[in-house]
Formats: sequence, C-alpha cells, structure tokens
Amino acid sequence: MGEYTPHPGNALRTELTEFAHRRSNEGPYADNLDVDVLIVGAGFGGTYLLYELRKAGYRTTVYDAGTSFGGTWRWNVYPGARVDSEVPIYELAIPEVYETWHWTTNYPDWKELQAYFAHVDKVLNLSKDVAFQTVVTSAEFDVDSGKWTVRTSDGRNCKARFFIAASGMAAKRYIPQFKGLEKYKGVINHTSFWPNEDVDVQNKNVAVIGTGASGVQVAQEWGPTVKSMHVFQRTPNLTIPMRRRDLTKEGQDQLKSIYSMVHEFRDRCFAGFHYDFCERNTFDDTPEEREAFFENLWKIGGFRLWLANYKDFLFDDKANRETYNFWLKKQRARLTDPVKQDLLCPLEPPHPWGVKRPCLEQNYYEVMDQKNVTIVDISDESGNNIAEFTEKGIKMTNGDEYEFEVVALATGFDVATGGLTQMGLKSIRDTTLDDEWKTGINSFLGVTIEGYPNFFYLYAAHGPTLLSNGPSCVEVQGRWIRDAINMITRQDIKYINPTDEATKQWRERIDSLASATLFPKAKRSTYMGGSIPGKKREFVSYAGGLGNYSAEIRACLTGFKGFEVVKA
Repeated sequence: MGEYTPHPGNALRTELTEFAHRRSNEGPYADNLDVDVLIVGAGFGGTYLLYELRKAGYRTTVYDAGTSFGGTWRWNVYPGARVDSEVPIYELAIPEVYETWHWTTNYPDWKELQAYFAHVDKVLNLSKDVAFQTVVTSAEFDVDSGKWTVRTSDGRNCKARFFIAASGMAAKRYIPQFKGLEKYKGVINHTSFWPNEDVDVQNKNVAVIGTGASGVQVAQEWGPTVKSMHVFQRTPNLTIPMRRRDLTKEGQDQLKSIYSMVHEFRDRCFAGFHYDFCERNTFDDTPEEREAFFENLWKIGGFRLWLANYKDFLFDDKANRETYNFWLKKQRARLTDPVKQDLLCPLEPPHPWGVKRPCLEQNYYEVMDQKNVTIVDISDESGNNIAEFTEKGIKMTNGDEYEFEVVALATGFDVATGGLTQMGLKSIRDTTLDDEWKTGINSFLGVTIEGYPNFFYLYAAHGPTLLSNGPSCVEVQGRWIRDAINMITRQDIKYINPTDEATKQWRERIDSLASATLFPKAKRSTYMGGSIPGKKREFVSYAGGLGNYSAEIRACLTGFKGFEVVKA
C-alpha cells in the first residue's frame, strides 16, 4: 500500500477510492490521454503486459490503485502475509529480471515481494508509464471511433484502442454487513486493507474473523504475542506444511542456466507449478505403497499433497477419502486439546479434501493449541453466529459477548468477478457488466467478454486462475492478449467481439470440466464463487489444467474463431 492514508479514529476502510490520490498532471497522470493500450493493474499481469506491449511498440499506460508495482502485495501486508507458491515458479520469466535477482527464502513474505517488484521496475524502467493511486470508475467503448473511454475517480479521462483489466481475482474486498459495525471503538481492518505500519497487538485481546489463507496466517503470527485470541471459524482450513527454507545466492545462480526450461515446463503442468499429478490412480498402489507415496509428498511439503497427488483423488470420493485420512492422522496428532482436534481436524471431512484451496502453514496447529487461543465455532451446524458488534467487541446469537481491542476481518473477496464488476464497464448494448454477471459469468476463453470489443482481462473468471500459480497463468494469457492485439493491428481490424454462441459454448465447457470433479461438493468455496450473499453459485475457473487451456485458447487465434471481426 505504500504511503498510508489515515482515516478518522478507527474507521474501517472499505473501498479502493479511499486510497486514490492524483500525484501529477503530467505523463500517465495527465488529463485526456490517448494511447494504444490502457492496462488497469500493476501486479504480475499488468507488469508483464506493460513490458510485452511496450516492447512490441504500443503506446501503453497502466492505471493502478496502489502506490507502486506489486498488485496484491501492495494491499496484503497483514501480519504473516506470505506467498504460497515457491520461487522461482512465483516470478516473471523475464531473464533480465531474474538474472539479477536473488530470493532469501523459497516462500517470500510481502516485504520481499515488494522489493522484487521494485527490482522489476528498475530493471525494465516501467514507472514512467504508470499512474499509481488511480482508481477506474467507468469504461465505455465507442464502435464508431473504435476506442474505449476510461474514467477515474478523480475525473480524468483516457482513450485507448485496447483496454486490458489486469486487476486479478481478488481486487474487491468482501466485508460482511455486520450489524453495529460502526459502533465498535477498537482497531479494525480488513486483511487486504491493512495499514502499512501494522497494528500493535502485544498483550492485547484480539479477534480473527475467517480461516481462509489470510486468517490462518494472521492467527499463526498473532497467537504467540497476544494476551488472548478468538478465531471465528465457519469451516476448518485443511492446511498442509509449507516447509519454508532459506535460499543462498550461490544455489540460485547454479540453477539459473535452466530457469528458462523450468518456466516453460510450468506452463504445461496442470496448475502452473514445476510438478504435476501422479500418473497412477489411488488404488493402483497397495496400502503400504500409498502410505509411502503420501509420506514423501508430505515430507517435501508445499502443494504437493494437493497437486502431485494421485490423478483420481479430485474425481473419486473413495480415493479422496484416502488422502483425507492421511492428512487427518498427520495434523490431528499436533493438537492436544480434544475440542480443538474436532474443530480443526474433524473425523468426518467437512468437504472432499482439496476442493477448497488448502493453506500452507508453518506452525498453525501449535499456535491454535495454545491456552490463550479460543476457536469460536460459527459453522451452520453450530447454530451460533455473530449477532452484532458492540462498542467493545462482538455479541453472539447464543448470547455470548467478547471484548477485543483489535479485530482482523479475514473475510476474503468477491473472488474472480469483483475486480471486473467494480470497474463500471458498460457494453455496446448499454448494459453494465455488474448487472450482466449477477445471473452468472459469461466470457469467452476467460480473456474476453461479448459486448465489450477490444477488451481483454486476465487472472479472473473462467481462466485457470484459482487453480493456477499466478505468474504462470498471467503469462499464458498475456501472450495470447499480446498476439491478439498484434493480429488486430496487422490485419487492419477495427475491433473483435466474441459471439454469443462462442460465449455459451465456453460457459458449457467450464461447467462440464467442473462437474466431472468433486469441486462442486463444497458448500462454499472460492472455486464456486465465494461466500458473497446473493452471488450465483457457479464454478469460476477452468478446471482442465493450464497446459490444456493454453492449447485451447491459442487454437482460437487463427482466424479469430468465435469472434465477430469488424474491419477498419
């Protein structure tokens, strides 16, 4: 987040516009810009596309709500925030960047990731084309001129032939409408609007609401230092060991000669990592062989139990239960409190293992087992929930009341869709994307939307997104977008617009891939659109694997299959 914008008292920050600030009237901050390409977002996707499109000769500008490059790592600066993809998989495959960069650990925290993006900026000289602390509030395409007009919260306009949303899958925070929230006098922040200077919790009574990745990381960080911590849990996070370790400069330099092959290989693996599912099914092995196989994945750590597991465990209930039983044995043994054992590691799985993204943890169960940590069960089965906030804390529906000096809202995002629907996108039919997607997502290839000509997006709805390592996915989609723009320009095309038929077929493809798996069995999950009240429950990502996805979308480039093509 960079410079921190103070608010009166302990007011909860809820909108990106609260952080907007016009730094200049010149360059990318000027009024009435007219460029070839406007990109929204300066995370991995926007950074990669700015680099590629500038190199291809396009006048390209980036708008970003943060204070510098980094995307999610400008906002997710909460205690314990750390990436769950290993490096060098979690980096841009740009040699001039990685040749002169060294990581300190295989799972960097937010501070190191901000330093990495500063290095990317310096090496590639990117900032001169970026307007930071700039929030887009509307965008509309004119079919006569073949240009987008994009407006910002401070009244600036920009015209662009091509408009790209690189805002990602988690750009709109979800803050539940808790009754009485405005009454609370303590310190309260959403994990993704966390103050850069952090919050003092030493010897204080604190609450963490939510047990997704950010909730697990905050609890893991706070537990050893606070007086007391209450973690409000709806569903246990079926976490797996991270196995974080230090890296040496020498060790990285020895491997850099093969980085190009590593980065190419990740694009062909299911989830964009440098490992893939086992070629065998679960019951092809004997129980002894299966135990040894699981043990090896567990020992290496990371997402291997999830993404290097038997190829059938996300498709077959019986096979999935074998993985859960192994996981249960490993994690339940780390807890001594029998009540916490049942809450965190229930004997019966709350959902098939792996159909919610498991969080990588370091000492989560040891922290949760501490005497100063209380788990407040707010599952549907408990019959208990948060009734309201009071001046001093939280009152429950069962009558219990708690007092807290600090509250962390780890309540997630309007996942996969919110970054796009909050941008004020208007179609050539005079409808808005926000209204259109209330009844369900419609896209073509997970990079374009019917009714929005020459508009592209990446790492959001209907791409491999939530089932993929971020940099891997955005580079596959970014190359497609770059090549599409090149083809439009060279073939004297005014604009392309996905057809309604192609859009319907792509949605059917998304649903078909998901229905063959166990993913839809989770009552609530990011893969099914998250937990936003009233949001349509539907699978939001392409579940066929990054390699297959790349082949499918590239097949549509030739002749712009599935698009209406309007010549200049």
